[in-house]
Amino acid sequence: MNSVARLTMIGCSHRHSSLAVRERLAFTPAQTLDALAAWSATHPETEAVLLSTCHRVELYAATEEPTTAIDAATLSAHLANFHNVPVEEIRGELVSLEGEQVVRHLFRVAASLDSMVLGEAQILSQVKQAYEAARQIGSTGPVTHGFFQSAIRVARRIANETTLHKHRVSIPSVAIADFASRIFERFDDKHVLVIGAGKMAQETLHYLTDAGARTIVVLNRDHERAQALAEQWHGRAAPWEELFEQLVAADLVISTTGADRPVVTLADYRRKVVPRRYQRPLFVLDLAMPRDFEPAIGEELGVYLYGIDDLSEACERNRKARADALPAAEKIIDEETRAFVAETRHRESGPVIARFREGLETVQLAELERLFNRLPELGDRERQEIRQAFDRLVAKILHPPLESLRDESRNGSHLGLLEALQRLFQLKEKD
Repeated sequence: MNSVARLTMIGCSHRHSSLAVRERLAFTPAQTLDALAAWSATHPETEAVLLSTCHRVELYAATEEPTTAIDAATLSAHLANFHNVPVEEIRGELVSLEGEQVVRHLFRVAASLDSMVLGEAQILSQVKQAYEAARQIGSTGPVTHGFFQSAIRVARRIANETTLHKHRVSIPSVAIADFASRIFERFDDKHVLVIGAGKMAQETLHYLTDAGARTIVVLNRDHERAQALAEQWHGRAAPWEELFEQLVAADLVISTTGADRPVVTLADYRRKVVPRRYQRPLFVLDLAMPRDFEPAIGEELGVYLYGIDDLSEACERNRKARADALPAAEKIIDEETRAFVAETRHRESGPVIARFREGLETVQLAELERLFNRLPELGDRERQEIRQAFDRLVAKILHPPLESLRDESRNGSHLGLLEALQRLFQLKEKD
């Protein structure tokens, strides 16, 4: 098995998994570090990176050891066990990929070709953050380093060489343009509440202020972060303890926290908010994963509650609008996947080729020494001519097998040649 084939991914995404399963498997940043540390403790020979966003949870594993097997079932169990979820309840909604499929998939993910909002920019930073978190915890290695750095480079190439990112788009932009605008004709007279102070909240405020929002309140458990974000957008920060008071006053709520459970339950909403709103319309965009608002709140009178999966129709329109850029982007993915796979296979052949070359050169040097000892009358010029002749002979002997290896590496059938070369020339690995 080659290095590319020793790449494995298990995960779920908006494409093939329900929101309920994605919520059950979602990781906060702290949980991501814990899960990677636990993986490294039990599988020290295997590298791992965990990518968890509002649309996907994917665990990537890799190893350089030819005898080490990466079992998709083991990866599935790791994700499920961390969240105390019976693996049989989610197995049918998980997708597993191996080898070249993993390479192509991550390249498409990083370039936003697999995103709900085609062309959105946030996923690339999330891929970078996922790798950096794994690096900090010590679960990365040479395979994942090369793999993720290549994915980041591919994403940048697509951004620079195609029109996919010509017009900035994201989940918040679609949410404001296609959902909030259906409920409100104007935003300058609306009381806007943003719960959370991360990148999603930042982007949401960008589009809200462009749409005319003027009265903005930001809440976050870290009050200093809320203040910094509110000041940037000429709003004000409120203490986290005022959450329900602010919900009473709000017309539009954008919630983007990284909490691992709802921050607003149905019971709390009915008890602390409903009696004081007098059935005034409340529009809630819950962009968190897991969700910040219990879904049942959407059944309350006057509440318009939308989550990430509700954006699918608008996202499909966005995808169609950008369809012209897809062929060029997919062509780059194909090129880069083939190049990455070929380079990986070529690197794998390197140690064998080096031993082959070293063996021939050792024989060459021994024969030259024997010849020169038998012909001491040779001058420096003659000796140099003989050395060059031997060098040309070794190069000609090396050329055909190296060319064959290079050709076979392109389609992945080089392993048989490598094995044959090692057996024919007794190329044993050094201790």
